Amino acid sequence: MTAICVEDESLILQLTVSLCQELPALDEVQGFQKAQDALQWLETHTAQIALLDIDMPDMDGLALAEKIQRAHPETAIIFLTGYAQYAVEAFQLHVSGYLLKPISREKLAAEIEHALHGRAARRAPSHVTVRTFGNFEILVDGRAVTFNRAKAKELLAYLIDKRGTGATRAEVFSALWENGTYDRSRQKQLDVIIRSLRDTLQQYRISEIYEMQSGFMRIRPEQIDCDLYRFLSGEADAVNAYRGEYMSSYSWASMTEAYVTQHRSEQKS
Repeated sequence: MTAICVEDESLILQLTVSLCQELPALDEVQGFQKAQDALQWLETHTAQIALLDIDMPDMDGLALAEKIQRAHPETAIIFLTGYAQYAVEAFQLHVSGYLLKPISREKLAAEIEHALHGRAARRAPSHVTVRTFGNFEILVDGRAVTFNRAKAKELLAYLIDKRGTGATRAEVFSALWENGTYDRSRQKQLDVIIRSLRDTLQQYRISEIYEMQSGFMRIRPEQIDCDLYRFLSGEADAVNAYRGEYMSSYSWASMTEAYVTQHRSEQKS
């Protein structure tokens, strides 16, 4: 198992790396004082654990966590910080752990063990298969899911594109109704779409893949087998399966498509 530590204070970084190197669960530990250096390293390497300081000058740990989650959804994030007030924002990102400094070896070991256990659970076989390369499709035990409303299907596709990061109703609306006005009638329309999605998931007995908490809705990546997620984790079959098209029906998917296409080109060169 590989871990990265990102901390702008040199002495704290050295201590954190040293503590991690003492843990038998970790085979390799890389330390970085700058967030951009960590992201550059992750372009050609993978890490199962990312230990991130939050209060950093070049890029704060919350923003760094979002970038890591988008590029490497299987990497577990643990925040190490001296500021308890960041806890709410941290858990909105659905990170694996949150430790207040100064940290002890015992607490660090417990958090890493918990995070690695969660990652192992996420790799368990799923009866829900999601195809994003080409047109979007979701299957349950090989059977394609039929949606009563096209926008409900698009909502699920958008949440899968978010890779576990929460989205507000306003964010969802701006994606599904591009250039639309988020007025009261549209809010009611969106509520209908959300209910329709929930009804469909319940009908196929896969309600566990979706959740809404504190006004944020999200997909639960550990509950699905998704070609995009496997691609981003470096699985060869998923990388080879990509043919340059990603969720072709949805204009908001173009940014992810551009990223995946570039990533595929870099791997081939």
